[in-house]
Amino acid sequence: MGSSSPAHQSPTESQPTETTESHEPQPRPTTRSTARRSLRAALPKRSEAPDGNGDNTVDRSDDGGNTAHRRDPEQGELPVGEPDGFAEALALVGRQQPSAAVLGRTRNEAADRTGEPRPMAWDSARTMAVRAGRACPPRIRQVSLEQSLGHLLAAPLVALCDLPPFDTSAMDGWAVAGPGPWGIVGGGSLLAGQGATTPLEDGSAVRIATGARIPPEATAVIRTEHARTDAEHRQLSTDRSTSPGQDIRPRGQECRSGDQLLPASALVTPAVLGMAAAAGYDELSIAVRPRAEVLILGDELLTEGLPHDGLIRDALGPLVGPWLAALGVDVIGTRLIGDDADALYQAVITSEADLVLTTGGTAAGPVDHVHPVLHKAGAELLVDSVAVRPGHPMLLAAWGLRGGGGRPRYLVGLPGNPLAAVSGLLSLVQPLLRGLMGLPLTDPHRVPMREPLPGHPQDTRLIPAVLREGQLVPLRYGGPAMLRGVVAADGLAVVPPGGVRSGEVVELLDLPWALGA
Repeated sequence: MGSSSPAHQSPTESQPTETTESHEPQPRPTTRSTARRSLRAALPKRSEAPDGNGDNTVDRSDDGGNTAHRRDPEQGELPVGEPDGFAEALALVGRQQPSAAVLGRTRNEAADRTGEPRPMAWDSARTMAVRAGRACPPRIRQVSLEQSLGHLLAAPLVALCDLPPFDTSAMDGWAVAGPGPWGIVGGGSLLAGQGATTPLEDGSAVRIATGARIPPEATAVIRTEHARTDAEHRQLSTDRSTSPGQDIRPRGQECRSGDQLLPASALVTPAVLGMAAAAGYDELSIAVRPRAEVLILGDELLTEGLPHDGLIRDALGPLVGPWLAALGVDVIGTRLIGDDADALYQAVITSEADLVLTTGGTAAGPVDHVHPVLHKAGAELLVDSVAVRPGHPMLLAAWGLRGGGGRPRYLVGLPGNPLAAVSGLLSLVQPLLRGLMGLPLTDPHRVPMREPLPGHPQDTRLIPAVLREGQLVPLRYGGPAMLRGVVAADGLAVVPPGGVRSGEVVELLDLPWALGA
């Protein structure tokens, strides 16, 4: 469906080539295919040539690609090179540095002289997404401990009592008072769960179990294996030194009543449930998960079977929903809409989700309906194209950010190509969700690159990569329509405009499954 339809390639297809059109006015319309042929004709002819060590070759494909494939025995590690031909193409058209859009700009206000939107810088787009999400405070609900698992705390977790609530024995053995030897008192043992006991007189000992309440005046606990009793079982001694407080867990050792145990927005894990129960909670105040709906666009998509007759399998329907769920989102549905503008409009305006995601249709092709639908639905376009490769046609729109009643709602338009859509999930969706959940952007995870990597002249590049001995290694199959690289990746390396040198530190965007979310 149009130029941003989900072009989920078959295994035999090569990595697609993207071209970037000039921002300068053109004397006549130029189609994408015409521009590609012009660029191809203008580029110098280059043949394969060894790099001097007989291991690497530079492969210039017919579609204008510029990929220097490093032949690595690991079969997943790759590129040094510009796989989509951007460097040479942009050198020809002389594209200008993109400028950032501002909150509330319409598509026309953010357009350059060609009428195309100016891409927003990648880091600015992520900041914009977080800021937009913070405009919608999370809904809060009081639920039982069992129901709170996997949610975020809506308020700090504050201890309702001391932990432990009284002095307890850390070991099975004998509670003693004063220096030994000690006379044994009582015929039984102090057990966990029993109430207050009488004070223990100096020079006395009483048998005690782990977790039992320490009797008043007791000064230490002698472990069973360190204790000796006489034949009549009347006197206790030990061959080890005894210190005051030995093997006693004092009241409030872990926390005092009123101590903050966890901040708001902390994830409720099984360990948190145990701590909350120990600290006196029966229920927790949690932030209700944002609701999301996924709308898959494209008449060319199949939901089952093998590709045939120009039809291809939908890869994003199975991918996007679980990705959102891994981020703590309640996915209320995934629907295949096709290339129907009216159906898309109805789906958008009637959705009960806080966030609607569309796949494809964000460009300006004949069946790219997302922009017209957003305009008709009265949405405010916050981000319209991002200076990132792959995935630059992504967008973020919202309703209700400027008041007027009701909670704000959001729509993120993802590109239709699979890896480009993953780029949109990492660039706009995850930051937006963190804002909706009251969370900041995570601190960057920075790792050095093992080898130099060319960059786009003006755009950020996101490249699937793996960690090898503390360094990042880029992976093959990083084309916009490919998922093979990200399947094997530890994350996506953020390559700034101009590229990076060997050993230079770059940010690594973690994937939900790598985070253990």
